[in-house]
Amino acid sequence: MKLKKLFQAFRPSHPRTDSLPDPDAELALGALLVRIAQSDRNYQLEEISLIDHILAQLYGHNAIEAAKVRATCEKLHAAAPETDTFGRLIRETTGLEERLAALDALWDVVLADNREYEGEIEIVNDACKAMGLSVMDNKRAREKARAKLAKDTTGQEET
Repeated sequence: MKLKKLFQAFRPSHPRTDSLPDPDAELALGALLVRIAQSDRNYQLEEISLIDHILAQLYGHNAIEAAKVRATCEKLHAAAPETDTFGRLIRETTGLEERLAALDALWDVVLADNREYEGEIEIVNDACKAMGLSVMDNKRAREKARAKLAKDTTGQEET
């Protein structure tokens, strides 16, 4: 309930027809993914597609549903407070495996454009801490994402 009140504090006081839903773990993760993708002020199609794919894979959505969830997450990101608020929501509502999967997804989006920007890394570090995960968990997720990127890049060169 504290998180709900916190989010309400950042919403406009006048009623809107397109009001945002109360965030759950899925929307919190989606908003973090969007926050990372937009942090370099270059929100690319590859990042948008990857976010949709991650949301579809983790939560069983089809492409249209995933795009709708991402659009909601974009609005939440724009209206939301600090990164750690999303991380705490994920920590409080999911188990360890789901939090580790969320961390993997965050690193996948960081590396979607083949670069690691300081702002993106800072967001992941803050989210990792807020999700109650260790520095070692973060390091493993980063290495896993780098390995996946290297494999994907190598595979593309061979085709």
